[in-house]
Amino acid sequence: MVRVAVAGASGYMGAELLRLLLVHPRVSITGVTSDRLAGEPLARAYPHLRGLTELSFHDLDAEWLAEVADLAFLALPHMESQRVVPVLRRRGVKAIDLSADYRLRDPNDYVTWYKAPHTDPAGLAEAVYGLPELHRKAIAGASLVASPGCYPAGALLATAPLLKRGLAKLDGIVIDGKSGVTGAGAQGRKIDPMYLYTEANENVQAYGIASHRHTPEIEQELGALAGAPVRVSFTPHLLPLNRGLFTTASVPLAGALSTAALRDVYRECYAGEPFVRVLDEGERPTTRGVVGSNYCDVAVVADARTGRAVCVSAIDNLGKGGSANGVQNLNVMFGWPERTGLDAPPVYP
Repeated sequence: MVRVAVAGASGYMGAELLRLLLVHPRVSITGVTSDRLAGEPLARAYPHLRGLTELSFHDLDAEWLAEVADLAFLALPHMESQRVVPVLRRRGVKAIDLSADYRLRDPNDYVTWYKAPHTDPAGLAEAVYGLPELHRKAIAGASLVASPGCYPAGALLATAPLLKRGLAKLDGIVIDGKSGVTGAGAQGRKIDPMYLYTEANENVQAYGIASHRHTPEIEQELGALAGAPVRVSFTPHLLPLNRGLFTTASVPLAGALSTAALRDVYRECYAGEPFVRVLDEGERPTTRGVVGSNYCDVAVVADARTGRAVCVSAIDNLGKGGSANGVQNLNVMFGWPERTGLDAPPVYP
């Protein structure tokens, strides 16, 4: 059994990780951290896990994590993982980071988008971007994996085949993302009023307009696929859902293609992928069809009038957009079947 710890286990990502890891047949959870809840039994904070674990929260101590675990999941606030990863690397402990700290290749992007310098350039240079559908081989040999943000996961899986095959123009890509409220994390006392029930319920809001931090992540990965710089117009929205993320991307095509031809490209690109489902003609992704799972449902339609492809995807922001994708990365890193611990179908209704 591989010993696994979860740092930041009191947030939504951490809680979802625990739900998945507690039934994973090849791991044993040996430590969970939360500075806010240090000393409190895990099952008291999360009654849905009652009877499944006797663990209690520990304060965040990188040396302690390295002592109790072979691999640590880091579900910490942005810019906090940089304090932990150097210790884990020095001690030979693998890490899967669910924050943004190791996703961007250019350290200058952290100054631009996160308003702080990156303090672990050596770790940043080593980290592998953790979307298996794009980087499976590199993840398999990695000791530090940076799992994607939820919006980039949905956007990249919706559009990657077009960029990979050279079918898209690189200017004029427009991406619209809509997420449930858990995408903001468990904010405790610092909650933004937009996530209050009275503000989010029966309401749709755009935020981070022309300035969202996931923009450079999307551009980085699409640019790597295209072999040239890519600029996108990305706008996120908040929906009154607990969990779920829906993406609509409008991509200008380099040449005329039918919907059937585009669908064939997607099916070929995602052939054999255990968690990407390319839908048939007339079927459309829905958040309800993926919640509680690591699936991404994708559909693509040609808009001949505008010369664009309309690409849509649905994921669970805590699933393929977070914790479940992290478990898939775990499986890849240890050479296990990728569906291990992720076999349960989505929750319905």
